[in-house]
Amino acid sequence: MDQRWRPSVTVAAVIEHGGRFLMIEEETSEGLRINNPAGHLDPGETPAEGCAREALEETAWHFRPTHLLGVYISRFQRSTTGEDITYLRFAFTGELGEEEKGRALDHGIVRTLWMTADELRATADRHRSPLVLRCLEDYLAGVRHPLSAVYCDPSIRGPGLEEHAQRGDGEGK
Repeated sequence: MDQRWRPSVTVAAVIEHGGRFLMIEEETSEGLRINNPAGHLDPGETPAEGCAREALEETAWHFRPTHLLGVYISRFQRSTTGEDITYLRFAFTGELGEEEKGRALDHGIVRTLWMTADELRATADRHRSPLVLRCLEDYLAGVRHPLSAVYCDPSIRGPGLEEHAQRGDGEGK
């Protein structure tokens, strides 16, 4: 029987402030892991919107994507169940906003961490995926693409919501 391949679409934020990167430590089926503020893209939102939402939900910090770092793909097999998952990640960098002190973090998030690039490299064995380090290295290498590189058709908003559709940059074009 033919099955259509459906990768999990995720968004991730690479957020630097004062030479440190905002990371999360989270409980996963593979144990305690370090990850970028990241998560699944929700229906009806652009990747940039999803990235800003996930950053806030996972870190309590507001974040405004200004550039696309890249689009990444990786495959993962859960050691506990053998489930085979492919992730398609849109990674962004941008401007750190205000922290919402006292805001509850998403389920499974143990804490936020501010880590240097060297600390992140030294903890690669604890990363949620190899994309954590790859996104960091691309950021440090100066990789930046305009947000307009991700085109979002108005149809993503669903019937009657097209007038609010955006290209991925929050600028509705």
